[in-house]
Amino acid sequence: MTILQFFLWSLLKVAVVTVVMLLGIAYTVLLERKLVGRIQNRWGPSRVGPFGLLQPLVDGAKSFLKEDIIPTAVYRPLYLFAPIIALGCALISIAVVPFGAPDVGPGGLHLFQISDVNIGLLVILGVTSIGVYGIALAGWSSNNKYSLLGSLRSSAQLISYELALGLSLVGVVLRAGSLNLRVIVEGQSSKGILSWNIFGGLQFIAFFIYLMAAYAETNRSPFDLPEAESELTAGYHTEYSSMKFAMFFMAEYANMITVGCVATLLFLGGWTSPFGNLIPLPQNIVIHALLPIFWFVLKVFSFLFLYVWVRGTLPRFRYDQLMNFGWRYLLPLAILNIVGTSLWLAYR
Repeated sequence: MTILQFFLWSLLKVAVVTVVMLLGIAYTVLLERKLVGRIQNRWGPSRVGPFGLLQPLVDGAKSFLKEDIIPTAVYRPLYLFAPIIALGCALISIAVVPFGAPDVGPGGLHLFQISDVNIGLLVILGVTSIGVYGIALAGWSSNNKYSLLGSLRSSAQLISYELALGLSLVGVVLRAGSLNLRVIVEGQSSKGILSWNIFGGLQFIAFFIYLMAAYAETNRSPFDLPEAESELTAGYHTEYSSMKFAMFFMAEYANMITVGCVATLLFLGGWTSPFGNLIPLPQNIVIHALLPIFWFVLKVFSFLFLYVWVRGTLPRFRYDQLMNFGWRYLLPLAILNIVGTSLWLAYR
C-alpha cells in the first residue's frame, strides 16, 4: 500500500467514524428521552417522524437556528473557545478505539480503527482529562458566579474520580500486560464470557469502581453537580445559547459513548462473541466483518441503557456526599483491587 493510498484510507476512516459518532450522539439523546419517558410513564418524543425517529434532526436544526446571545461582560476569546475544547476532546478520544476484528482490511490496514497505538488506553485517559478544561474555561470566562461554581465543581470531580478510575484499570493492564486496546481484547477471546475481565479476570470490583467514576467523570446523574439546576441554574453553561450550548450537550453524550466503548473493551470482551470459539463462524467475509461490530455495538448500547436507567432512578447526591464517596470509598477500594490482582497473578 502506497503512502497516498494509506492517507486516503485514513481520511475515509476519520470521515466515517466522525459521521457515525455524531449520529450516535443524536440518537443516544433520543434513546434517553424515550427510556426516561417510559420510566416516568409518558411517551417521550413521538411526533416527528415514525416513532419520533426524526426528532434529533429537528433538535439539531433548532440549535443552529436559535439566536446566539453573547453577554457583554464575558471574556470573549475563551468564552468562544471553551465549547470547541469540550467537543473536540470528546470526539478525538474515539480515534484509538477498535470496534471490529483486526484481520479485516486491505494490505494489513485496520479497517475498524482509525489509529492503532500501543498506549491507546493512556491516550483515551489523557484526552478525556483535557476535556474538563473546556468546562473550567467556560465557567470562568462567563463572568457569572453560578457558572464559576459549576466549573469548579467539575474540576474537583475530575481530580477526585480520575484517580479512582485510573487505578481501577491497573488490574486489567496487569492481567493483559499491555496498554494496547487490541491486545487487551484478544486476551479475553478464548472462552467467551468466561474469559472476560469482569468474570474470568476477577475484575468485577474494578468494573464497579470504573462505573461509578465514569458517572462522575461525565457529569451524569446522580453525579451531575456541575450543572445542578436546583442550585446553580444550569452551572457552567448558564450563559451559553444556540449551537455553543449544543456543543457542550454533544460533548457530554460523546463522552458517554466513549466511556461505554472503553468499558466494553476492558471488561466485556470488546468485539468478541459471548460464546467464544464454541460456535464457529461461517467462512463468509461479510459475516466475519459485521458480526464483531454487532457484538461491540450491543455491549455499548447495554452500557448506555444502564446510564439512562440510573438517571431515571436515583436522585442527585449532595456535593459533600459525592466527594466523600470518591475519596473515602472508591479510591481505597481501587488500591485494594490492585493489591489483590497482583497477589493473584503472582500466585498463578
